[in-house]
Amino acid sequence: MSDSFSLFDLRFPDSPDLALERRHAASFDGLLCGVDEAGRGPWAGPVVTAAVILDYDNVPDGLNDSKKLTEAKREELFEKIVTSAHVCAACASPQTIDRLNIRTATLSAMVRAVNGLALIPRYVLVDGRDVPRGLKQTGQALVKGDGRCLCIAAASIVAKVTRDRMMVQLEEHQPGYGFAQHKGYGVPQHQEALQKLGPTPHHRMSFKPVRLAAAE
Repeated sequence: MSDSFSLFDLRFPDSPDLALERRHAASFDGLLCGVDEAGRGPWAGPVVTAAVILDYDNVPDGLNDSKKLTEAKREELFEKIVTSAHVCAACASPQTIDRLNIRTATLSAMVRAVNGLALIPRYVLVDGRDVPRGLKQTGQALVKGDGRCLCIAAASIVAKVTRDRMMVQLEEHQPGYGFAQHKGYGVPQHQEALQKLGPTPHHRMSFKPVRLAAAE
């Protein structure tokens, strides 16, 4: 499909509306899929995407943009989402990000997340301004969708928790950088570690701060 808005152009308010979204989902036999990502900005680690088809008769309470939730709340909702909804996550490695660029790598991973679902969605809602090329379904981009749409909010939580867990594990194998604390983002602690220890294979060499650290 193209990356243009669909003819349906589903409307959403500024905050999640379960009744409205349930009606939208019913138009597609319940096969409405939300897609989001976590980790476009960090200097290290993968970008993780998630696709979620909610059961609108069993939606966990408190779904919202993952950035607005505490870590404990995200973890709690993650467990509820993966046991009540159809979920698939996909990631792009730092090497893929360097080869394709972060935008293309993210959109490609989104397609793989949608294609990996056990059920085939009939309509896809993507957080942001881009609908990935290569989707088999009609898609629609929704700016700030993770705070407006429940299925996108669920996808944002799955992507964020999945990536955070990956970065905590990475800290065990690559100590000294603080990955478990900052999750690969460009905080002073990370900058200092880069200058002292240099980049790892888990860093994104196409990102300027990493590239400059490697050249020192």
